Order: sequence, then C-alpha cells, then structure tokens
Amino acid sequence: MSFKNVKRALGITPKAAPLDTKSVSLTDSEALALFGAIPTSSGVSVSPTSALRVPAVACAVGLISETMGSLPAKLHDSESKDIEKDHPAFKLIHREANPWTSAAQLREQLTLDALMHGAGHALVIRNATGSPIELHRLEHGRCQMVLEPDGEPYFLVTPEGAGQVRRSYSDVLRVEAFGAVSPISLAREAIGLALQFEGHISGIFNNGGRPSGVITAEKSLDVEAKKKLAASFFKGTGGNNAGSTALLDEGMAYHQIAMTLVDAQFAENRLEQIREIARVFRVPPTMLFELSRGTWSNTEQMMRQFLTLTLRPWIETWQWGYARCLLTDVERDELAIAFDVESLLSADHAVKATSFSQYRSMGAVTANEVRKELNLPSIEGGDVLQNPFTTSDKTPTPDNTADAPSAPEQEDAA
Repeated sequence: MSFKNVKRALGITPKAAPLDTKSVSLTDSEALALFGAIPTSSGVSVSPTSALRVPAVACAVGLISETMGSLPAKLHDSESKDIEKDHPAFKLIHREANPWTSAAQLREQLTLDALMHGAGHALVIRNATGSPIELHRLEHGRCQMVLEPDGEPYFLVTPEGAGQVRRSYSDVLRVEAFGAVSPISLAREAIGLALQFEGHISGIFNNGGRPSGVITAEKSLDVEAKKKLAASFFKGTGGNNAGSTALLDEGMAYHQIAMTLVDAQFAENRLEQIREIARVFRVPPTMLFELSRGTWSNTEQMMRQFLTLTLRPWIETWQWGYARCLLTDVERDELAIAFDVESLLSADHAVKATSFSQYRSMGAVTANEVRKELNLPSIEGGDVLQNPFTTSDKTPTPDNTADAPSAPEQEDAA
C-alpha cells in the first residue's frame, strides 16, 4: 500500500495549496462594480440609474437619443437618389421596426442603450427567403459580441427563457458608443462630484439652511427671552410682513450675513460640472441650458457643432449598422441609407440657398447636382449647365436648338 493510500485510510488528507482568495462585502468597491455601480474618488457610486439623477446627464442622454430617433431615415438609389420604397429595408428604417415599435422608437432605444451601457443591440428577424422583416431590441446583458481569431465578430444572444444562441454579425444590429464604453462610465468622476454637490446643498437645506442674519445684544438673555425675541422678530418681518422694518431695543443690533467667497466658488463649481459633463458627451453647454456664456450668435453656431461633432458619428454608426444587416453585398454598392438633417439647420437655409444659386449662376453645378445635395430625385433636363437667372424660353439650349426657327433674312436696301 502506498504512503498516500495509508494516509487516506487513516483519514489524513493532504493540505491543499493556499488559494489567493479575498472576502468581499456588498459595500466594497469590487462588489459595486459587479452591479454596474462604479465607485469614484468622491465616495459616490455611479451607475446608469443614479447618473440620470444629475440633470445635465439626463439632458445630454435624452438630447442625443431623442434627436437620433426623430431624424427621418430613408433608403435611396446611390446615383439617382430615387427612394426605394419597395425594398423591405425601407419599412424597417423609415416606418416601423416591428408591429409594436416604430423605427424612430428603436433608434432612440438603442442609442439610449449605447449611452447608458456602451452598446445597443437589435435582432434581425428574416423570412424564409432571407429578407429582413422585423427588428427586435435585445435588452442589455442579453447579447455579447465575440471576435474570431481573424477579427470577424459574432454574437451570443440569450433569448427569453432559452440558452445562448450564436448569431452572425449580419443578424444583429449593433450600435455602440465611442470605444464601446458608456460615456457615463468615462465621466463617473465628474458625475460623482455633481451628485456630491447635490447631496451637500440638500443637507444644508435639510438642516435648516444658513440664517440670513444675527441679532446681538449688550446683555445676556435667558432662554425664554430669546424665544420671545425670535418669535416677535419673525412675526414682524416674516411671511406677509417680509421687508418691513424691525424694531429692536435694549441695545440690540441686527447683522446681515452676506454671501461669502466660498459660496460663490461653490456655485461656480456646480456650473463647471455641467461643462465637464457636456465635454464627455460632446454636447455644446448651451444645449444643456448652461447659458452663462451663451449668446445669440454662438448658440446658433453650437447647433451646427451639435450636428457635426455630436450627431455625425452616431449617424454614420446607424447607417453602417442598417446597411450591414438589411442590405446584401451587391445592394450596398447600389443603395444608400441617409438621414435627413435639414431640420437641424433650418436657420442656415438662406445661406445654403444663396450658395447654391451662386454655383448655378456661374455654371459650376447643374440643377440635378443641387437636388442630389438636397436628397431630392433628379428631374428631366436638369443635367444642363446653364445660368437659370439669365436663360429664357427663347434662349437656345441643347434641347431646343434643333427646333429653333432661323432668323428672317433682311431685305436688300433699295
């Protein structure tokens, strides 16, 4: 019998190698991270739910997601710009994603998921021929992206009441934030500090706030005298009598407490947290209603910045996501998905119209080229380079030169 068997027979078991274990309570930072509540240096744990308690965060998240949902999307021919209403993808991106969710609602929900959790997913439902017929949103945590050794992604989807199912990258519409990381996670320190400021000022008001002034007396007063003095002073100057003159006797004096530099700095710090949150979401501060530095002119320009710096990456992400899942390889070469952003630039319509008219008058572009820029279909005769402001019906053009009557011959002078 071997030595190990002898020890086992005698009930002696060898000691297991010590494991590097650590007990973690539910209040430790490691446990909070498992539940999506990320600790910060200010001591406030920031989660997607708690972050929305900060008005600046709620405003930025709602502004981006709701604007993306409200932008009209359409499918058109890449060359002619004609709308492809008969393609099955047109209905999914323009009207409804499924019978209970509109296309706008799905874009808003998936953009919100990306802002809150880093990425949003929707499952593509196809018919027997492989054509897409519906898009179903997948709740956060039910879809995981995995990369093959060559970099090709696939998805592990967990449907309701079933195990994981592998899906191709063309069967899952994925919309992700910058770096596939939620802006809330990136800005957890700024959001935690904003929550700390809110908690601090709430505690001050909860504890009675700070008195507006102090009454001093030349001699000491007992407790009952102080109570009567306070009741008389509040009755004479508070409520409906606010602003009336206070009468003090026995050498008493009232000293008003003014705002200190600390109070002024506290207010400035709260504004700075709004600007910090605006930076991480790449939203102009005036669009979060931080108007301390806003003017009429820069607010108009910030709308253009909002389109260029904030929405443009989201628009391109949605365009590629739609094309990857709803169009075939051949269709992606012939068709295009576009979002109508003209409503966001309504203030610049006059400037845009002026520039187009100047290009047309100098013969730089045709009418159809202008219409393509406006996402409008081409028209017959719109490919001629001519100045529409000096051309009349009698002016020879490529279309009517052949039919133009010749000039009458002048009679010889007698």
